Amino acid sequence: MALGALIAAIGEDDEGGLHALAPLAGRTLIEYQARCAAAVGAAPIVVLVERVPPALQTAFERLRTEGIGVVPVSDAMEAAARFDPDLAVLQLADGVAPAPALLADLAEEPARTILTVPDDESHEGFERIDDRNRWAGISVVDSALLKDTARMLGDWDLQSTLLRRAVQSGARLLPATEGLSPFLAGNNVSADAFDRHLLDSSRQRRRDWPSRFILPPLEDVLTRQLMGAPVKPGWLPWAALVMVLAAALLFTRGSATWAMGLLVAASPLDRLAERLATVRLRPLSRHALSLRLLAPAHALALTGLAWFETRHGGGWGALVAAGATVAFAEAKRVERRGRELGPDLWLFSPRSAVFAAIPFAAFGAWSLLIVFLALYATASFFIVQSLVHGPDRD
Repeated sequence: MALGALIAAIGEDDEGGLHALAPLAGRTLIEYQARCAAAVGAAPIVVLVERVPPALQTAFERLRTEGIGVVPVSDAMEAAARFDPDLAVLQLADGVAPAPALLADLAEEPARTILTVPDDESHEGFERIDDRNRWAGISVVDSALLKDTARMLGDWDLQSTLLRRAVQSGARLLPATEGLSPFLAGNNVSADAFDRHLLDSSRQRRRDWPSRFILPPLEDVLTRQLMGAPVKPGWLPWAALVMVLAAALLFTRGSATWAMGLLVAASPLDRLAERLATVRLRPLSRHALSLRLLAPAHALALTGLAWFETRHGGGWGALVAAGATVAFAEAKRVERRGRELGPDLWLFSPRSAVFAAIPFAAFGAWSLLIVFLALYATASFFIVQSLVHGPDRD
């Protein structure tokens, strides 16, 4: 889905300063919002602002030097004109700092989806939708609704009016993931509060059981240790990729134990990179080549193990089982793409395969491991199939 972004930067604090210029980790809120939008592939990134003070212009220039183009506009009609007719528009409310994981999930949703938080005391600063929900400050609308709203706007506020019209048109209300509620900049915003929010939101959604039950303590420690270190987050997925490819080579040479050690060591690096990038206000793009190559690299490692087993008494069945594992894993990924499924945590993934392999590796049962992974991937695929295409599907 082609995606643009519309960021509101009109609200002011008690001292007359824009919420968009709230200082966050040495930069400004507007820079963080624009980086988050760019990380999910949004273009153009349009900022609705009545005036552009020098500090805001400086923030725009910093973004442009990073390759993130922003387009400031002063009224709703001009904002609407910046988006192509078939474009979905990611709407970010004034003063809202979203968790990148929330934005990435919402970017996969169809147009006219509104992210919500509960209508309770802890979220009283967010705009109310009904007696149970408040707007989390993030939504996806289509450019047609934006243009139609801009034409009839008059003196009304675009941000709130667009929200109301999306609700009236039957937009889907999607609750924000627990623990990842957006941060709302206000009169009492502080750098310490936002830093705590960044650490919390950097944990992101845990989609597999090793990430939920095994890796969090290690991730927390490493994130804190690396926050001030001269390590670029983008280096870590490449390091993980090199380690997985090295493991594939070691498998073909019969050094399976060393290969498993590399695979386990590489497992937290992609998530650590995402967390570190979030804390530094430079979220990694979900389209980063290194992240996209990790799954194929794991498939290559499994193939390397199967190839060694085939040549050393395992027969061709090992290669067939490895091929089935890769095929069903990819089919499962395609089937569940953009969908939130109940048993996601326990389904096959490269990370879950690595940690499930540890007991087999401890006993040297490599052929049995390959068969187990084939069954694991196959079962995961059919579970996803039944959930996506079953008779109880909405």
